[in-house]
Amino acid sequence: MWDTPTIVLITGIMAAGKSTVAEELARRLPRSVHVRGDLFRRMVVNGRAEMTAELSEEAWRQLRLRYDLAAQTADGYVEAGFTVVLQDVVVGPELPAMVDRIRHRPLLVVVLAPRPEVVAAREQARPKTGYGDWPVVDFDAGFRADTPRIGLWLDTSEQTPAQTVDEILGRAWTEGRIG
Repeated sequence: MWDTPTIVLITGIMAAGKSTVAEELARRLPRSVHVRGDLFRRMVVNGRAEMTAELSEEAWRQLRLRYDLAAQTADGYVEAGFTVVLQDVVVGPELPAMVDRIRHRPLLVVVLAPRPEVVAAREQARPKTGYGDWPVVDFDAGFRADTPRIGLWLDTSEQTPAQTVDEILGRAWTEGRIG
């Protein structure tokens, strides 16, 4: 099954471990690509609307554009025979919308959901900051309350990235598969 080109969408809140896990997963798969959704945001040189606790209309428009571009890129790579690990913060009602944006099936959805105190500790330890004016606990509570339970949800609080990838490899095809 892992030799079949597919798309694996890895999501969760900032500092949940998405980048690290996605990169390690892609490295373990044959003929694979790691698409970082945030790259599309960073490509905007002038006029970028920042992601804050209260998103402006322009920030929403740019976020949805980022999701559109990530989905199109993932579909393009999988059509060329690659397995794509697409990683981004896609939460709340945007998760099912992202599933709809991605045309290729099967699609595997993996949601990394470590405890908020673990995320807060990771956020403190990393050089980049994702939360700005958002308290981690508040963002996490909204994420858990508003995000539909689509795909494979993993509490990775006590796992290393390698252990998380092992769990994804063992469970995503049966518990995270869409279509």
